[in-house]
Amino acid sequence: MRDLNFNHLRYFWAVAHEGGLTRAAERMNLSQSALSVQIQKLEQQIGHKLFDRVGRRLDLTEAGQIALDYADTVFEAGRELLSTLHGRPAANRQVLRVGALTTLSRNFQLEFLRPLVGRADVELIVRSGTMRDLLGHLEAHAIDVVLANSAAPRDARSALRNHVLNQQPVSLVGRPRPGSGPFRFPEDLRGVPVLLPSLDSDIRVAFDRLLELAGIRPTVLAEVDDMAMLRLLAREREGVTLVPPIVVRDELETGVLVEHCRIPEVTERFYAIVQKRRFPNQLLAELLKPSASAGV
Repeated sequence: MRDLNFNHLRYFWAVAHEGGLTRAAERMNLSQSALSVQIQKLEQQIGHKLFDRVGRRLDLTEAGQIALDYADTVFEAGRELLSTLHGRPAANRQVLRVGALTTLSRNFQLEFLRPLVGRADVELIVRSGTMRDLLGHLEAHAIDVVLANSAAPRDARSALRNHVLNQQPVSLVGRPRPGSGPFRFPEDLRGVPVLLPSLDSDIRVAFDRLLELAGIRPTVLAEVDDMAMLRLLAREREGVTLVPPIVVRDELETGVLVEHCRIPEVTERFYAIVQKRRFPNQLLAELLKPSASAGV
């Protein structure tokens, strides 16, 4: 194979970052047709299509995203060379792009990413959003993995894979209740108010089913779809809160909250959702090794 033509790579890099030929052509002082020819030559040399045309928009293919990552590294290395020669050294870093549901426990996210946190050679980019938006970014190769507490829908043609990372019990937690006996589930919920995740949560659905079978309709203080907010409310309000203990781990360790009871038959699963790729991100491969056999 001939050496890579770095002029072609720079043209591709400009188009990818500008999001289309028009602005990139203006930036590079070229005609759109000339710029398009340069991109085609690069595609011919590397043997992969770099862009998919969607209407007037150019979306990166998987190979295009990989090429952009390398191009970013190449041109960043050039800037670092100049910085080093001017006495301002910088380090090359690998990039992992993570999408996380806005409702997902921050403690869980940190535990998953902990092996990479603090590494000088790694840059972590974490974005929050809805499942629909994040899966769209995943399929467009804009992120490498989606962290969620529910599996992505799949069909026979789907390229998505759900890796089960962990399974946590679910508990009723609350502020200490001096002088009170052991919490009796579900009977005590006839008189003790409760803070709950929203109806979109799998654990909420399972919890409601248990109470319906027991004939109990509790007083609901709040329904919250953000686990960080649910954690704060658990600290401030009377009553009990339905959460996986990992969400309030720090509060349980310090005694601000106590675990009143585990909820039988209710657990929360945590998933890493990835797209089957020919060129997987090696950082992500490192994180998924312990759960490699748990893909569904």
